[in-house]
Amino acid sequence: MATFFKRKATVVALAALSLSLAGGGIAAAAQPEAKPQPGPRHSTAQPPVTAVERQAARTAMRATLAPPAAGQVAWAVVAANGTLLQHSGNVVSSFRFTPGIGVSPGQYQVLLDYNVSAKAYVATIGTNDTANVPPAGEVSVAPRTLTPNAVFVQTRSSSGSASDRPFHLVIAN
Repeated sequence: MATFFKRKATVVALAALSLSLAGGGIAAAAQPEAKPQPGPRHSTAQPPVTAVERQAARTAMRATLAPPAAGQVAWAVVAANGTLLQHSGNVVSSFRFTPGIGVSPGQYQVLLDYNVSAKAYVATIGTNDTANVPPAGEVSVAPRTLTPNAVFVQTRSSSGSASDRPFHLVIAN
């Protein structure tokens, strides 16, 4: 009797497995092929690098300051409008991209006088006003596309929508 139940259990398990695989295969075959759909540029995509930005980056790389030594940092405090408020000696400039086609609010570039493409970046929402209470929000930072001596910063409101926010940036060497 025990052998009968073992064989029956094995048969039932194999039947269930077969039906599961067959059903999954049919469901996968029934799905239409996904075709890429053209659409608006993703809001986290970086704006294209202009000729003016490219020239400014080349000029900054020729600056006379040496990059910070290993273990030191370059830093910047940037206002919501892109103005560079405070910074270390290696930070050359910062600006906020003008929102428009393919450019969301809260997108910034910070330019340095040395190659930072393989460095560590840390950013936080922050300001240097007298109350020193920054607005709520989120910030992300990445290497700037096609510009080895710049970083790209994207700020958002707490709800996740693109929004201009002041931030602090640290680049570890």
